[in-house]
Amino acid sequence: MKKYLSFPIVSLIIMLFLFSFHAMAQENNSGRLIKFETSQGDMLVRLYDETPLHRDNMIKLIEEGFYKNQLFHRVIKDFMIQGGDPHSVGADKGQRLGSGGPGYTVPAEFKDGLIHKKGALAAARKGDQVNPQQASNGSQFYLVQGRVFTPEEINILAQRGVAALTKETAEIYTTLGGTPHLDGAYTVFGEVVEGLEVLDLIAAQPCDAYDRPNEDVIFSISIVR
Repeated sequence: MKKYLSFPIVSLIIMLFLFSFHAMAQENNSGRLIKFETSQGDMLVRLYDETPLHRDNMIKLIEEGFYKNQLFHRVIKDFMIQGGDPHSVGADKGQRLGSGGPGYTVPAEFKDGLIHKKGALAAARKGDQVNPQQASNGSQFYLVQGRVFTPEEINILAQRGVAALTKETAEIYTTLGGTPHLDGAYTVFGEVVEGLEVLDLIAAQPCDAYDRPNEDVIFSISIVR
């Protein structure tokens, strides 16, 4: 004898499926998604909703075509790769870069849990001596490569007050890696969700005395959603 599910049960199953699908879609769509197209490959980066000033500023600049054919002008292996200087477009070989911007700053947005793990997108800025508010440069950013720390190194950083680490963030720095000493000093407002290998390729480029790659690493940024 065949048994059939009653209509109410079938309806409940369908509703639960649709609810789960909707929840997953919302989770996957959280934050704006942007694409770095570089001469070393592509990276997808999610901008955090928790840092709306930086998120909206970057979206505005992308829409204006600001990030077209710029250079990663400062690259330090096991640390970070930096871009966003408009003077880098068409810059001569050996030209020192890093002083450019859109002419304004963005107020700092430090948020617990948004840390300098590998792949983090953070805002560059001037030093505390001339910038005590720790406001971000309006366009310059960096992507963290960092390195993996041992538990002993993390404990030393915590004891020295260099980094305020939770159990969860400490685990990230001892597995994925990053630059924990920058937490709470520079605004983190996104992360690489695809293409970390491209970040590693760029970070490995030979550089001159000013940390500019000997061979230009060109990038443009577009909005995915």
